[in-house]
Amino acid sequence: MSDAAAGILGFVGMSALAGVLVTAAVTPALAVTGMAANNSINMFENLPGYLEIEELSEKSTVLAKNGNGDWIELASFFDENREEVAWDYISQYLKDAAVAGEDPRFYTHGGVDIQGTVRGALSTVIGQDTQGGSSITQQYVKNVLINNGVSEATTDEEKEAAYAAATEVSAERKLKEIRYAISLEKKYSKDDILRGYLNIAHFGGRVYGVQAAAQYYFGTNAQDLTLAQAASLIAIVNHPEKFRLDYPESESNGANSVDAAGEATPYAANKDRRDYILQEMLNEQKITQEAYDAAVAEPVTPKISEPSTGCVTAKGHAFFCDYVAWDIRNKFDDPATTDINEGRELLQKGGLKIYTTIDLVVQDEAILALNENVPKAADGVDVGGTVVSVEVGTGRILAMAQNKDYSNDPDVLASGKNYTAVNYNSDIDYGGSSGFQPGSTYKVFTLAEWLKEGHALNESVDARFRENWGSFNNSCEGTMSGDGWGPKNDDFSPGGYWTAVQNTMNSYNTGFVAMAKQLDLCGIAKTAESLGVHRADYDPLSQFPSAVLGTNEIAPLSMATAFAGIANNGTSCSPIAIDKITKQDGTEVAPPKSECKQALTPEVAAGTAYAMRKTIEGGTAAASGGRTNPWVPMIGKTGTTDNAEATWMSGASTKVSTVVGVFNVTGHVNLRDTYFDAGQAASLRHQIWPRVMSVANARYGGGDFTEPPSSMMNAPQVSVPDVLGLSPEEAQKALESAGFGWRMDGEVDSDKPKGTIGAQSPAGAASRGAIISLQVSRGNVSGLPNVVGMTADEAEDTLKNAGFKVNRQEQDVTDPSQDGVVISQSPASGSSVKSGDKVEIVVGRLEIGNGGGPGVGGPDQGD
Repeated sequence: MSDAAAGILGFVGMSALAGVLVTAAVTPALAVTGMAANNSINMFENLPGYLEIEELSEKSTVLAKNGNGDWIELASFFDENREEVAWDYISQYLKDAAVAGEDPRFYTHGGVDIQGTVRGALSTVIGQDTQGGSSITQQYVKNVLINNGVSEATTDEEKEAAYAAATEVSAERKLKEIRYAISLEKKYSKDDILRGYLNIAHFGGRVYGVQAAAQYYFGTNAQDLTLAQAASLIAIVNHPEKFRLDYPESESNGANSVDAAGEATPYAANKDRRDYILQEMLNEQKITQEAYDAAVAEPVTPKISEPSTGCVTAKGHAFFCDYVAWDIRNKFDDPATTDINEGRELLQKGGLKIYTTIDLVVQDEAILALNENVPKAADGVDVGGTVVSVEVGTGRILAMAQNKDYSNDPDVLASGKNYTAVNYNSDIDYGGSSGFQPGSTYKVFTLAEWLKEGHALNESVDARFRENWGSFNNSCEGTMSGDGWGPKNDDFSPGGYWTAVQNTMNSYNTGFVAMAKQLDLCGIAKTAESLGVHRADYDPLSQFPSAVLGTNEIAPLSMATAFAGIANNGTSCSPIAIDKITKQDGTEVAPPKSECKQALTPEVAAGTAYAMRKTIEGGTAAASGGRTNPWVPMIGKTGTTDNAEATWMSGASTKVSTVVGVFNVTGHVNLRDTYFDAGQAASLRHQIWPRVMSVANARYGGGDFTEPPSSMMNAPQVSVPDVLGLSPEEAQKALESAGFGWRMDGEVDSDKPKGTIGAQSPAGAASRGAIISLQVSRGNVSGLPNVVGMTADEAEDTLKNAGFKVNRQEQDVTDPSQDGVVISQSPASGSSVKSGDKVEIVVGRLEIGNGGGPGVGGPDQGD
């Protein structure tokens, strides 16, 4: 027997069986007799009948709020470009075209069109592709099975296998499809099934569902399609790859076709199918003859609107968009599974509405400030520029921008240095950056640790330059050596005895190294970590002495988070990019939450902020602070790395924290020697930061920072060694050993030996770390001799012989023993006076008539 004959016989059996089964299923009241029929019905009833309709793969959309408070779309993500819509959102033209073109008896059969099924069975049995035959309900079942199988697959191979199983050309699959279709008809209304079908149907490429198809092919919505457009879309469903409308050169779709008049007919195949559907709609009295004539007269004219797929469409906001996408992938991934990233699946298929934290007013100013100051690419330097702002107290990212164009297309990336896929503001698992050295902005963690360990803001350290700083304490990694390490100050000053506030205001390297000498290096690192600081590559923070000056590679976002924590009275909140996530049905998905913790005590935070307020008001950060309008209280710190390869301005109000950086992405170009149109590269941070913070201040305001307690301002009083009479070297060593600084203030007249310390101030007691003023004795002062009781002549001789000048005065006395005798002197005896100074002596003179002689001082006896 030939294959064709066998096929015909098989067809007869298959069609007879299908007819019996379908008739029994859809008309159960019909009495069906006979052993064969009963057995067949039993087999059919034993097939699975319950079909779980899993959630459809839908595109997710990232949204941001503009200055008017409206949510706008930044980008979308999808494997299948689909947006599920409600029944009322679908044009009646679409509904009628689907029924007329695909299943005219849809509203009268019980899920299976028997005529169509028998016709389709013939094609199946004789080895042709399945065609015609399937009702809308059956097509819906097939698409659901494809969706369920593909959505559960974890690899490309599994997805291909799931698709193959759902579309297998076999009688067994067809019978299961029929069984499911009949069950669905018993559970759902016809309108529900048609809506599900129109939302799940494939329209070519990655376009699924009528809403995405309407937007992609015609730039409109499913409810606004014209009659001709609706029929063209339904035409695609019959053969998606053949009839799709985005390949005008497709020969299978009638490219280069002409009509009877010789006119070009674009998309001729789609038009033929469209016109067939329009004829069926006319036959079913769904449209008028006039509407039909007008529709068939229209050429097929798609208006392709590329969907917003991926972050490229977000343009200047693309790097923030990329951060959001990574946030979903990272936070929703199940670490217990290794073959699939659940976060990625949720983003690409979950149909999410992702409402982000970005403030487009602040963000737009950040983008504009960067574009006007830092070029996207420049000859001789691979320059990078970043802005990131975080809301104090919530961790919400308000701005995230950089001076590059975003792309993750290798060909685009290779086309110019202005393109990158790396987010410079984030960690390595949020965009590929390994971070940048923050330079002196990192010093704030040494300042905070200084206060934590009981030191004071006005406590001084010996910040004089030295080539060998000796050993440093590290409770975690053991004593560390600073031998051979002698960092200089940026202004090349030799150093001195400076307070913690002075060191912060002027960003003195030697000052902070001297402070670190008195601290625990491990404590400094832990203080940084408590404020959310970590290396961008997640390696442990380096705790070597050089780390005090900012040599760890850290993401700008981490630094913005830390400064926000200081501004928030020591409470640090981890950064977040998403406020709310909803599914298409409105149910919410919990977004990643900010975790807040008390990193510093409020007192330490207040002290740290105090020094940083002084820095932005009159220190190295004043170049930014002075340009900010409106002004609110702010804190700030600048940073410049070795060779000026990276420059930073970091600061905050009590409401918003912002970090701005201009740096070498790769290479080692000195930015102080580099100039762009906007000016010296190293100074551009001070043109960008105030612009962004001015907008932030205007929108969010800012309050006063808490004042530090008085005990944190000044160190406790301690005894000062008495160094009078010591050599300067001995005096300096004694004061240093006691924790004091010293300052040589010239010479002083003193009775101490010449060349020794003749005066010190303060003496007795002073604040720990205070600067003690020292003066060297001229050795020209001795104790004044005591001449009281000497005769006048003896006293004058004694004083003149000692090198003093004498001023003699007399005073009447009544005691004869005081006559001609010194009764007082000034200065007093023992006083320290210089040679040549004048000494006044008072000599007694006995009054006349006193002492018993006649007429001397007695009464007038003549009366």
